[in-house]
Amino acid sequence: MSRVVIEYCTQCRWLPRAAWLAQELLTTFESELTELALKPGTGGVFVVRVDDEVVWDRREQGFPEPTAVKRLVRDRVAPGRSLGHSDGPSDKGGDPAPGVSP
Repeated sequence: MSRVVIEYCTQCRWLPRAAWLAQELLTTFESELTELALKPGTGGVFVVRVDDEVVWDRREQGFPEPTAVKRLVRDRVAPGRSLGHSDGPSDKGGDPAPGVSP
């Protein structure tokens, strides 16, 4: 069982984006995760960690599509598990959550 932390910038008001991604991950990995935490930060941070390993950093990769993060989390918490339609080609960044401006 694994722990996921999504650190987001409070100054940038990215809580809705972080909460949306958290919901996607909790829905997909409800039996593989022991905890999913939202960690307030500053300075434009938006980082996703699985068991203290950075799997996505907005500064390097842009904002993630949920499917891209799901694949990276899956590779660490449930290798070999199919994600169905989310197993398509990787997206390196993407559109913001509905109703969330970048």
